[in-house]
Amino acid sequence: MLIRLLLIAFAATALAQTSSLAAVGLSALPLAILMGITYGNVAKPDCNDRDTAILAFSQQKLLRLGIILFGFNLSFQQIASVGYQAILLDMLVIAIVLSLGITIGIRVFRLPREVAILTSVGSAICGAAAIMATEPVIRAKERDVTVAVATVVLFGTLAMFSYPVIFSFVAMDPSLFGIYIGSTVHEVAQAVAAGQSIGGEAMQNAVVAKLIRVMLLAPVVIALGSVFLRQASETGARRPVPIPWFVFGFIATAALNSVFVLPPAVLEGLKLLSQLSLAIAMTALGIKTRWATIRQAGPKPMALSLILFVVLMVGGFGLNVLFYG
Repeated sequence: MLIRLLLIAFAATALAQTSSLAAVGLSALPLAILMGITYGNVAKPDCNDRDTAILAFSQQKLLRLGIILFGFNLSFQQIASVGYQAILLDMLVIAIVLSLGITIGIRVFRLPREVAILTSVGSAICGAAAIMATEPVIRAKERDVTVAVATVVLFGTLAMFSYPVIFSFVAMDPSLFGIYIGSTVHEVAQAVAAGQSIGGEAMQNAVVAKLIRVMLLAPVVIALGSVFLRQASETGARRPVPIPWFVFGFIATAALNSVFVLPPAVLEGLKLLSQLSLAIAMTALGIKTRWATIRQAGPKPMALSLILFVVLMVGGFGLNVLFYG
């Protein structure tokens, strides 16, 4: 299993570097999930105890390592270049998407609260990586993670193709449109691809605004953990406070990247290691996923992701106009 897992993850990472896939924003993460799902459903490998342990290690430990090293993609100087407005904008977008998504998912669609939370977190922050980072804090089932990831990957890809069309109809400066992209798109690679379609300055601002959202994963996970801890206390269950140390690790590596000038080769190596770690984690999730699980979830999770897609695109545009004019 280990060799197959690594082969799929390496293949997804390599394919994501090709010009054709990079142009449409297909990063290593969604590719790894799709390739893992395909392998898991076609080959249907029998997993012994060792294989199960390898998959669990990949989904948990390597995911955390990937998120920590991902901090080397960001520096505080980059945040300063887009101004404090981008931070406030991202915070507001995340708060609106999370509150609407969780409320609609639970009260309107009657979805399990874990599915509603994971879908909302994936839409609000950074797609599949945010979902998998949140899963242990709210103690979600694996099928909940699978359903949330599937819907967010679908609408994240659809959103990315929408930005060039929107840009052709609005009178917005490319640099500000880049902030709009970064504050509303689902995945980092999608921010890169959508920004590139507008121009270099748009891409740079899109990536920075997007990475600020990734950094805000820390307070979101802590807040969700606090809510679940309080609810557990009310029912008499005693659980330790869930502290996402790996998300603080992301902030720490971003701080290191802001203070020290690392050699380009070292920096690129750390970024590649982050991508590989995350790709392996996503591959493990894909291998354990069955199409029947997604079908059994029905259309409601898809409808929730669609609503959040519209909220991000339309509401996010309105907020960007409000903040930047």
